[in-house]
Amino acid sequence: MLGPRKSIESLARRESGHSLAKTLSWPHLIALGVGAIVGTGIYTLTGVGAERAGPAVILAFAIAGAVCACAALAYAEMATLIPAAGSAYTFSYAAMGETIAWVVGWSLILEYSLACSTVAVGWSGYLVGWLQSAGIHLPAMLLVGPHGGGIINLPAVMVALAVMGMLIAGTRESATLNIILVIIKLVALSIFVAMALPAFHSTNLEPFMPYGFASTEIGGEKRGVMAAAAIVFFAFYGFDAVATSAEEAKNPGRDLTIGIIGSMLVCTVIYMGVAVAAVGALPFQQLANSPEPLALVLRQLGQPVAAHLIALAAVIALPSVILVMMYGQSRVFFVMARDGLLPRSLAKISPRTGAPTRITLITGVSIALVAGIFRLDEIAELANAGTLIAFMAVGACLMILRRRSPELPRLFRCPQPYVVGTLTILGCAYLLFSLPESTLIRFGAWNVIGLLFYYLYSRSRSGARQDAAAA
Repeated sequence: MLGPRKSIESLARRESGHSLAKTLSWPHLIALGVGAIVGTGIYTLTGVGAERAGPAVILAFAIAGAVCACAALAYAEMATLIPAAGSAYTFSYAAMGETIAWVVGWSLILEYSLACSTVAVGWSGYLVGWLQSAGIHLPAMLLVGPHGGGIINLPAVMVALAVMGMLIAGTRESATLNIILVIIKLVALSIFVAMALPAFHSTNLEPFMPYGFASTEIGGEKRGVMAAAAIVFFAFYGFDAVATSAEEAKNPGRDLTIGIIGSMLVCTVIYMGVAVAAVGALPFQQLANSPEPLALVLRQLGQPVAAHLIALAAVIALPSVILVMMYGQSRVFFVMARDGLLPRSLAKISPRTGAPTRITLITGVSIALVAGIFRLDEIAELANAGTLIAFMAVGACLMILRRRSPELPRLFRCPQPYVVGTLTILGCAYLLFSLPESTLIRFGAWNVIGLLFYYLYSRSRSGARQDAAAA
């Protein structure tokens, strides 16, 4: 019913021409994680979260971070136990079988694609704000998709295609550039906290929870701390992209553990500081749904030069998030094609760069089209749905393999695995059902399409099934 499982031993074997080059060390992996985690979530979704929860967006960040911390521990054990590309898809193939792996992989394709598109739209908002503050006004029809009365969000399309070009150039080159972009982001956020925190007023935190804790519908929109947590959750994931790089890590046991846990710790500290500074400095009604909330705070505090520099830093550095997410998406796509669940011709590696060029090209063009047409909050919510399913699967894989194969060597052992796995599943399920009903319907439709594709095309071409039949 659930299809064949892959043995952990078989995951270590690679066909000639279908093996990724080992080019990444732990500094690259921490930068990949921080590069993915610190981005649109804190730079742009702070305003969306404030609109849904008021000052309690601070609490929403804490809840989303706690759920992701549990998932990060599960990912760290699984990624060092199974150091193969594909992340949650590969783990699910080994622990739960092909059908579940397909659903998880299909969800990851949605997650990474829409995450890239979300960041591209957020980047466009900062670029437009930065140009306008400099007195440059671009045609409105080319700055927003049809939902806002425009034709296409051209800046979002252009940045997605530019990042695609960087990834095609090669993984190590992209990862090294990413380290530079990460440093720029961290310096910018540190400056923001230093300038906004002195303007903190406790009255801006009252009432702290204007819409309550649970996700409830108010005025046709989901409101409450959990409604905000369900969308600012987007701000925390990215460490799973580190797990997709397992096959390219030079020393997986050490490097993946440092990369996943290290990036989560760094980002949680940063997020709490930025959220407290932003909400404490300005009434949440002013922050709500601003496309550039951090720059807005500094402008309102009479710091136009600092606001200009923060927006410029976002313009320069947010593409690092697109880079990491597009990287993760192309690797999941690559492994599914290598397994025969997608056309095998897509799993071709460039002999010059060691990167899957065809898949990266398809991924980049698709992401650019979505970014050019759809709205930021809708894309982020749907991306979150895919991620939550993947995180739940990893929590389940952790517990299943601890029970089924306790003897396997684990370079990182998650403490209290059954507690962590259960909390990951329950926390993610609660966040999933805190999303708007329309998002859940779209996510269900995506998976129906995926299962139809699986049963009509992938199942009969599965490499694992062919190997089982041959044996």
